[in-house]
Amino acid sequence: MTEAQAKQAGQQVLPLIEYLARVARRAYDTCQAPGCLRPRHVIALSVLRERGSLSQQALGEALSLDPSNVVGLLNELEERGLVARQRDPADRRRHIVSLSAAGVTELAASDTQLISIEDDVLAALSPAERAQLRDLLTRAAAGAVAAREALGQGSCDGPPGVAEPGDGAARPC
Repeated sequence: MTEAQAKQAGQQVLPLIEYLARVARRAYDTCQAPGCLRPRHVIALSVLRERGSLSQQALGEALSLDPSNVVGLLNELEERGLVARQRDPADRRRHIVSLSAAGVTELAASDTQLISIEDDVLAALSPAERAQLRDLLTRAAAGAVAAREALGQGSCDGPPGVAEPGDGAARPC
C-alpha cells in the first residue's frame, strides 16, 4: 500500500455513515414503545404516502425487496391496520396496497420521532451543514441507484427518503 493509499484509507466515509446510522437506529429503538414502527415499516408506509396506492409488485420493486419479503412486511402492516390490500378489479391476480388512516397517523408519529433523533444525532452541524450533508447524501444515493440500474439489479425510482435533484419530492424506497 502506498502512502497515498494509506492516507486515503484513513479518510473513508462509509464507516462514519454506518456509525451514525447505528447511533440513530439505537436512539429510535430506545425511544419507541413496544409495537411501534420499525424502520422498514416507516419506509414502506412512506412510499405509499408519497406515491399513493400501488400494486404489491410495484411496492416491492420500489422497496427493492424480494416478493416473499414484501408479503411478510405487508402481513405485519395489515395485521396492525396500517395498510389495506385489495384485489385489483382489472386483474384479479394483483393486489393493490393502500395506506390506511391508522397508517397515516402512525407515520406522522414516527416522522416526529425521527426529526427529534436527527436533531440529536446531527446537533454538531449547523442548518447549512445539514442541508449540504443531505445534498451530498442525496447525490451519492442517486448515483448508487443509477449504478444498480446499469448493472440490471433493479432499484426504486429514487434513493430512500430523498428528493431527486431539482424536483423537491421525497421518494422513500
